[in-house]
Amino acid sequence: MSVDHDVVMIGAGPSALTAAIYTTREEIDTVLFEKSIAGGLAATTDWIDNYPGYSKGIEGIKLADELRQQAERFGAKLSFKEIATLRRHDNHIQLTTTKGDVLSARAVLIATGSNHRTLNVPGENEYYSRGVHYCATCDGAFYKNRRIAVVGGGNSAVQEAIFLTRFASHVDLLVRSKLRASEVLQEKLATLRDKITVHLETATDEVVATDDVVTGVRVTSGNSSRVIPVDGVFIFVGLIPNTQFLKDTPIELDKAGHIKTDNNLETAMPGVFAAGDVRSRSTAQIASAVGDGATAALRIREYLEAL
Repeated sequence: MSVDHDVVMIGAGPSALTAAIYTTREEIDTVLFEKSIAGGLAATTDWIDNYPGYSKGIEGIKLADELRQQAERFGAKLSFKEIATLRRHDNHIQLTTTKGDVLSARAVLIATGSNHRTLNVPGENEYYSRGVHYCATCDGAFYKNRRIAVVGGGNSAVQEAIFLTRFASHVDLLVRSKLRASEVLQEKLATLRDKITVHLETATDEVVATDDVVTGVRVTSGNSSRVIPVDGVFIFVGLIPNTQFLKDTPIELDKAGHIKTDNNLETAMPGVFAAGDVRSRSTAQIASAVGDGATAALRIREYLEAL
């Protein structure tokens, strides 16, 4: 049976795009399958200050586009389809898309990254994309001169709350316990007290709507419950790895659902590698994801040569 590609990469974030730059420069036939946007979560991040080589920082969408163009310059192909299953067949990997397309590859790199974690509170699902959001860059402009709430206390929540002050008349930052954001971001937050009110030890219980329009968020602080009037809610409470499609495969996952690999970034399924945020023990940084991609590409090359 003929094999369609040397390498199939599942995902097209910084890790996979970097790996594709390496493989295609060595004329290894490579196609990337992406279900949403090239660049992954990096592409939806407003501003990136901690990626090497950009002394003044860079917009997330611009960095993602640069990586995509570089990979395509060397011959990488992008397919905006979602992979549903994969299995070992003879000496190659057979993959099926959600549309039923079947293809095969000698090696596979899983670099599917993560998705935003939800709160699972009343009103969250009902008003998704019409009052409840997970991407400030995508949806912040809809809230010009309006009051919004941001839920979360880590780097992403604080960074996006700061970004949203460009549009909103006021931002209420709802933090379940205490701020966990970096010192640099907390210092920036302190300079915006007139634009951002920080509510510590505050649990978000419900997205409140009137006449099918979001009008507030119900919170609990101590023994007291109240509704903070807002026009929109942006949620940044962590990430979950995109590994649900692997549940019926021999690929091993850790307790949080990240993919376990050996020192060569190879999974328990021979010929299948993992890199970036989806990999167990990843530091979930763009710079480390790019490093993972380079390492995975070199290991994949060695694997292909051994075949």
